[in-house]
Amino acid sequence: MEEKFSGNVRTVAERSTWAIPGWIGFVGTLAVEVLSAVWFIYSLPAEEWMRPNVPGLIGSILLFTLSTLVWNGLFVVQPNRAEVIVLFGRYLGSVKRDGWYFTNPLVTKKKISLRVHNFTSPQLKVNDADGNPIEIAAVVVWRVVDTARATFDVENYLEFVEVQSETAIRHLASQYPYDEGQHPGEPSLRGAADEVAVALRKELQVRLELAGIEVIEARLSHLAYSPEIAGAMLQRQQASAIIAARQKIVEGAVSMVEMALDMLAEKQVVALTPEKKADLVASLLVVLTSDRGAHPMLPVNARE
Repeated sequence: MEEKFSGNVRTVAERSTWAIPGWIGFVGTLAVEVLSAVWFIYSLPAEEWMRPNVPGLIGSILLFTLSTLVWNGLFVVQPNRAEVIVLFGRYLGSVKRDGWYFTNPLVTKKKISLRVHNFTSPQLKVNDADGNPIEIAAVVVWRVVDTARATFDVENYLEFVEVQSETAIRHLASQYPYDEGQHPGEPSLRGAADEVAVALRKELQVRLELAGIEVIEARLSHLAYSPEIAGAMLQRQQASAIIAARQKIVEGAVSMVEMALDMLAEKQVVALTPEKKADLVASLLVVLTSDRGAHPMLPVNARE
């Protein structure tokens, strides 16, 4: 039996084993049972005064008993399932192709599903790269591709997927900040969802390779600050958004003031002294950057 080594763990390589079509085993076993029945009948005495053929009776009974045990060699493989065949503790191989088969009746068979599985992790409370407590969860799409490893290299491959997935999610969360507020330009859990998904899938694949499992997709399904800091972080995000918006407003206002002064100078609508130009700039900036509607006041000469 071919074996491979992964670190300090000896892994069993998957291989195919022999199995003939089930109808051949069925017809052969049925023929043996019919033969044993005929042998038994012919071993009985034809007349009352005749003695039975004791060796024939014993032989027919033994043959019938053995033929009933042979039925254990028949098995069915459903689509996207496999049968792992073991004889007296020795791995013989796996049958992955769906159909009706017959093999050695003394073997033990274990069914392994090759279908795609979904695993949704529970919401985990971890710390991100900045040490902020966050809640995180992920969905992992996986399937078994090596039935030998899934059967012999881990105790329970379903539990193995769950434990290793949670471990990978915790490790991933510690490598990225929640958002890029304090790390402009760097990937974050919230801002770089695709990059984070790729990194999570790669790490899971390395961890689950031992169990013969292929990770098809892994993606975060829940991401939020922990309740104890959620309010403070929300205020920080709101403040950052307000500052960014104000910055855009000021940039636009300065551009509009420059455009207004250039157009006044170009068309020579009015000659502005430096003092009037400063007053005009101040008034325009107040109007353009204010978060409320402007209320102009027109000068009126009072009558004496």
